Amino acid sequence: MQLRDVVPEDVDAYVRMRCDPVMTADLGGPLPQEGMADKVRRDARDAAADVAWIKMIVPDAAAPGVVAGTVTLWSHDSEDGPVSEIGWMVLPEYQGRGLGRRATHSLLERARDEDRWGVVHAFPATGNAASNGICRSLGFRFVAEGEVTFAGRVLRCNHWSIDPRTDLTPA
Repeated sequence: MQLRDVVPEDVDAYVRMRCDPVMTADLGGPLPQEGMADKVRRDARDAAADVAWIKMIVPDAAAPGVVAGTVTLWSHDSEDGPVSEIGWMVLPEYQGRGLGRRATHSLLERARDEDRWGVVHAFPATGNAASNGICRSLGFRFVAEGEVTFAGRVLRCNHWSIDPRTDLTPA
């Protein structure tokens, strides 16, 4: 498995992940396909500028065009000030292989090694057992259950946090 920056040609992967009812069941349902190419261009620009780490999960280095999902680490403002957040999505045919965990661990290792992002937060849906399991297995600490807004939708989530410098479990 390897990670690479998102590029504008990743539109099809974004559509599969964000516009599919199965993939977005825990995110309030599918997003419209319109505007997805613009979203990918903005994400590719942010990744190239190193404003956010927006990575495509490539399961096999011998097939770099095949994408299994994404893992993203970015900062945004909240009611309590700036927050570093990580999120991941793995396409159904690649789920259950540990790719989401390995990709998330890899990005958190980089955050630790570069001493960037500080404490990192994750907000998986309360019913998303796989994502909550990734949080537990990597050393995240459960903060609270609550509501977050994603794409204009209010979702019931578990709030997890990790300081990659001190809490990240070994690979």
